Amino acid sequence: MTDERMPSAAQVDAWQRETLSVPADAADADQFPRMLNLSAGPMFRAVLRPDVPERPEFVTMPIRSTADRDAVVVAEWNSLWEAAQYRRRFFNLDELPPMLAKIADAGDVNAIVVPRTRSRYYEYAPLMHLLPASTLQRFGLPLLRSGQWPFSVQTVDYDRYLPADFENRLARAWAWQVWPHLNSGSRASAFSEQEPIRLLAHNLDFWLPPVTQVIQEKLGTFPEVGVEAEPGPVMLEDGTILEGAHAGRPRMGGDVWRGSDEAAEALGRTIDAADRTGHLRGILDAVRSHRVADDFSPYWSRAREDFERKLYNKRAKVRVRFVELTDTIAVQGPESEVVGDMVTNDFLALLDRKDREIVILLNSGTTRLAEIASLLGYANHSAVSKRLAGIRRQAAAFFSETE
Repeated sequence: MTDERMPSAAQVDAWQRETLSVPADAADADQFPRMLNLSAGPMFRAVLRPDVPERPEFVTMPIRSTADRDAVVVAEWNSLWEAAQYRRRFFNLDELPPMLAKIADAGDVNAIVVPRTRSRYYEYAPLMHLLPASTLQRFGLPLLRSGQWPFSVQTVDYDRYLPADFENRLARAWAWQVWPHLNSGSRASAFSEQEPIRLLAHNLDFWLPPVTQVIQEKLGTFPEVGVEAEPGPVMLEDGTILEGAHAGRPRMGGDVWRGSDEAAEALGRTIDAADRTGHLRGILDAVRSHRVADDFSPYWSRAREDFERKLYNKRAKVRVRFVELTDTIAVQGPESEVVGDMVTNDFLALLDRKDREIVILLNSGTTRLAEIASLLGYANHSAVSKRLAGIRRQAAAFFSETE
């Protein structure tokens, strides 16, 4: 008989919390952040690799215990990440969890399984474990020891140790880290919360495909392990050859990145991959080319100054501004005085019906945007503001050409 007592729930909780995270003073830049991969070698002697892997999709499902048979099958399924859409061919449908069996029965689908949790930690783990300690601390996120891709086993209930608003905090932390790559020269605070690039920076789901691609590209450079499988065609049970795939040995596992330098390099590659998977550069160029005044916050920035210079054409002799001209419709004639704040019939002819109505209402004394919106049937003044910004740009270009 022993005098030792079983640890209390509070003691177990404190122990798990301690082993889960790294103390701030121990988050060494050479070791943190870190992302790991476990090799499929211990479970499979051979793997097959498609010539053209499909982009992976993430599927969430409840996983109750690491001792549960379903959990073991999920670990095996995910370890075959190189098999991509062909991984179902390693399993019998009756040995798969019901949800995974439905996916496999649908055909060759490249699905990665993650536990269904409140925080969505497992879905966003590749992004969180790419962030340096300073950024995580800035947004009140714990310094978790290491991530694992793809998901293998659930050793702890992360929902107990992550803040209730984890997803929101992570989105802000990710946007903070990635923003200099998207809009160098102007801080995010210089733009409104609804500005498209700012929204894109916070959209974690947009960044999952590119970071996944970066991880797979890195793992694809790891050496193969084992000696039993020789590269060659994939023979199916009916004696036919699986076209578009070849057999090989599993790759070694290890660190995908380890330390701040490798993580920063992976972040840069993620930005490049986002251009390939999500047309990032095209989106950024389109947004910058079609900015409106509502995209900016009240704070000064170089981006806002450039926008206003283009909008008002500060370097030209004509500056476009709409002013109140009561009881009349402006008519440009030979005797008219050109002061840069007038509109002309020729210019009005370039506008569509809605834009002409806005200009006419402004000129006739209706100068409040809310009133104009009401008269034209808009729900609020936002649409009028955006149309007015476009009218200014057209007016600037028109009067510059007719100087």
